[in-house]
Amino acid sequence: MVESLKKYLVELIGTFFLVLTVVCTGCLGADGVIAPLAIGSALMVMVYAGGHISGGHYNPAVSLAAAIRGALPWGQFIPYVIAQVVGGVIAVYLFKLMAGEMALLPEEPATFGLKGLLIAEFLFTFALCYVVLNTATAKGTNGNSFYGLAIGFTVLVGAFSVGGTLCAGAFNPAVAVSVGVLGSISCKLVCFTILANLIAGLCAALTFKFVNTEEE
Repeated sequence: MVESLKKYLVELIGTFFLVLTVVCTGCLGADGVIAPLAIGSALMVMVYAGGHISGGHYNPAVSLAAAIRGALPWGQFIPYVIAQVVGGVIAVYLFKLMAGEMALLPEEPATFGLKGLLIAEFLFTFALCYVVLNTATAKGTNGNSFYGLAIGFTVLVGAFSVGGTLCAGAFNPAVAVSVGVLGSISCKLVCFTILANLIAGLCAALTFKFVNTEEE
């Protein structure tokens, strides 16, 4: 029980700092390349910090992929998701407390085309989950030192490519919920983002199992 609680705490902390970075860079006027670099770097360092304890998911879609792959017990899946979402929501409210009037909060939620959002969120969440499974859980890459960098840079690539243009660039249901709480995107788009993320996690896990038959 204690060991499981340690994992949940690590997931909460990692997701907290990931989401805090997202909202700080997005709402304090960090223009240009700053936001994607900061977000990708935040994920990278948190993966390195907590990967040996919890797996360093910080993302319900990644946890789903890991559970399907067999790298996470199904009994821990829901607690992982709860910890991740709670960590993200705490980050939003703490950001509001810290930033106050400095925060450039959106007057209206951002709008994105539904087709573009679904495809973009699916593709880069798939890429993220696929990279996590292959660098952090595969026997062939066991004990490597590059997994955190690969994972963080996958999010960085997605954020540069489609974040803020075709979609919110969440690639993560916990981030989607958090930016929804912040008011950056509507509840409807939060729901579609989460759907795309979870389907991507499922597809990434099935793809991993297909191309890594020796893992069975």
